[in-house]
Amino acid sequence: MPIVDYKRYCQMLDKAKKEGYAYPAINITTMDTINGAIEGFAEAKSDGIIQVSTGGGQHASGNLKDMVLGAISLAEHAHRVAERYDINIALHTDHCQPGKVDSFLKPLIAETTRRRAAVLNNLFNSHMLDASELPLKQNMALSVDLLKLCAENEIILEVEAGVVGGEEDGVSHEGAPASKLYTTPEDMVAVYEALSQVKGARYMFAATFGNVHGVYKPGNVKLKPSILKDGQAAVVAKYGQKAHFDLVFHGGSGSSVEEIRETITYGVIKMNIDTDTQYAFTRPVVDFMLKNYDEVLKVEGEVGNKKKYDPRAWLKEARNGMAKRVVQGCNDLLSTGKTMGRG
Repeated sequence: MPIVDYKRYCQMLDKAKKEGYAYPAINITTMDTINGAIEGFAEAKSDGIIQVSTGGGQHASGNLKDMVLGAISLAEHAHRVAERYDINIALHTDHCQPGKVDSFLKPLIAETTRRRAAVLNNLFNSHMLDASELPLKQNMALSVDLLKLCAENEIILEVEAGVVGGEEDGVSHEGAPASKLYTTPEDMVAVYEALSQVKGARYMFAATFGNVHGVYKPGNVKLKPSILKDGQAAVVAKYGQKAHFDLVFHGGSGSSVEEIRETITYGVIKMNIDTDTQYAFTRPVVDFMLKNYDEVLKVEGEVGNKKKYDPRAWLKEARNGMAKRVVQGCNDLLSTGKTMGRG
């Protein structure tokens, strides 16, 4: 099985919820970042999620700047590589705003429909609609429409209510009012009431609790994980345990391990990791270039060293650096050693 199917993905999420851990969801942009993420999961003996944003897809298509083409190309590479490992990998798309639904999400869902007609696995296992810029009622109306389309194709939809502060992938919420950074219990009840209308559909929910995209020193991000606890309690009190959300944690850079693990106890089963793996990929390249300055460059009429300026030399270092950060993510989220293996 190259990438998990719907049934296996649901088993992954259920197992994490039951056993008290979460999956790192690693943003990727190139074949090397895909390989680094999967190698990290394999080293940790953890199942995991890799994900493509609209900007990541655009980057992967080069000067064409075609986010759908790039996302499909990255996903196809992941399908082929993951097949060779004894762990389970799910494919996800990250933060799609309402204005890009018709130009990104729907074409990717259509590609999955085409693949299913050819008796192939889904291209992506889950997609994220980030309609947090809209009033909640409009957000949920769009979410319900997309959830119906996803359910028809055995795709899980992730939605968001409330705003994750900071900037990510060119979308900025710098200066967002504090009231928008915290999803209320009433909001969480409204989200459940809207999404539960779609019978048989599965979804994940990114509730906000002070989280901020970007990189910060520990202690600078003022999280309130109790927001998640209170919201889950409100939903369960009104609709029973079946209403307990599968939650997603965005903007975790700078959060303490204690805060991260506290969110798991409130139902977080997926945590996005992007900024930290970007740095982990780039840092070894800087080190390599500084240490091998006179070999990667043709200095003072010399010819340099082809073995050093061959991109494969420094990209290997980058990939290894990223893999190590993925292992750390698995350790932080307690998924290390808990792969389901091949079923």
